Amino acid sequence: MNHSELPLTNPLDLPPPPVSFWAAFAFWLKLGFISFGGPAGQISLMHQELVENRRWISERRFLHALNFCMLLPGPEAQQLATYIGWLMHRSIGGITAGVLFVLPSLLILIGLSWVYISFGDVPIIAGLFYGIKPAVTAIVLHAAHRIGSRALKNGILWAIAAASFVAIFALNAPFPLIVAVAALIGYLGGRFLPEKFSLGGGHGSADKSFGAALIDDHTPTPEHARFKWAGLIRVAIIGALLWSIPMGLMTATYGWHHPLTQMGWFFTKASLLTFGGAYAVLPYVYQGAVGHYGWLTPTQMIDGLALGETTPGPLIMVVAFVGFVGGYVKAVFGPDSLFLAGAAAATLVTWFTFLPSFLFILAGGPLIETTHNDLKFTAPLTAITAAVVGVIINLALFFGYHVLWPHGFSGSFDAVSALITVAAAIALFRYKRNVIHVIVACAVVGLVVKTVLI
Repeated sequence: MNHSELPLTNPLDLPPPPVSFWAAFAFWLKLGFISFGGPAGQISLMHQELVENRRWISERRFLHALNFCMLLPGPEAQQLATYIGWLMHRSIGGITAGVLFVLPSLLILIGLSWVYISFGDVPIIAGLFYGIKPAVTAIVLHAAHRIGSRALKNGILWAIAAASFVAIFALNAPFPLIVAVAALIGYLGGRFLPEKFSLGGGHGSADKSFGAALIDDHTPTPEHARFKWAGLIRVAIIGALLWSIPMGLMTATYGWHHPLTQMGWFFTKASLLTFGGAYAVLPYVYQGAVGHYGWLTPTQMIDGLALGETTPGPLIMVVAFVGFVGGYVKAVFGPDSLFLAGAAAATLVTWFTFLPSFLFILAGGPLIETTHNDLKFTAPLTAITAAVVGVIINLALFFGYHVLWPHGFSGSFDAVSALITVAAAIALFRYKRNVIHVIVACAVVGLVVKTVLI
């Protein structure tokens, strides 16, 4: 046989060469700056880059990791990056991937929050936010529709959504109670009406192949990813220290009721309630940060969500804005260190919000790697997701009230804001426009209205 008769090897039949830690570092850093579009967009971007283009991980292993992350409280896209980074380069790889997914957003939001709180009364800034606020109302309503269209597949789940809306709107029930009751209903429903609560993972088939991957379907689990009781105990101890040391120092230095200590405790609780994405936990953040602690006003909360929508990283990074404004307004380091107070508070709440996500992955990853069977959503999570729809609708009404009646029902109705809200809703629902495009367009309209027409 001469060389011309030798069979040609398809490049896709061979896995790509091993990826060094620093090559992965460069990718995770890039991802942190371009991860716009919320969890759906971020997960799609990672799939395109890691599964299709670079072939670092196979479709089946990617979906396996994603389904695990979807079961956890916290931002699933950030947790997915942490999981893949950990699988490739041990704990340091997972921590690096997770931190770089969040760090650019934190730094950008600290800067934007400072501009907002320092120059928010400047006509140009005020005009931009005048247009952005109605857009946020439409965006939240669109989020409720998007989640509801996937989650509310039968009458029982519709009833759970309606009941959660009534509970938070009419009864002012705390969000954790709504989540707990929904989980109980889901648990019982899964036992007695499994067909109503078993909707599946909803993330498509794992049968596609884009060629041999570095971590392929049948690639053995690396040694560091194998489950060991010693490893689980080590992660638990380190996690407890990483939480208790800063919390203990703040309590000893400032006291339990100081704003920084209360922020650490409050956002620890919030991090454990983020089932269903950032929109699900925003009502809880509003109840605490606005209603209970008074760290910021309802209007500032709306503005913060707008900033969170326009920056890369998880939407739950809006907590950095909440922390910055709270630390700045409360002057936790005195009147001469307002920026430092805001930046420190923003970093603090980001630490306590994301710490559980890292621990869930580093502790739970080895358990998940013991099997590569597809995971399913649990019945309690199905019920919680249904309840979240009602909660988000309440959030949209809350935003709409403060946008359309800025001075309360006794004041005048803002017809211009109503028109911007309707236009933003049409762009999102009818024309499927990108969220950032809608925000930018509405910001321009608000600027024109405030600086030219009025």
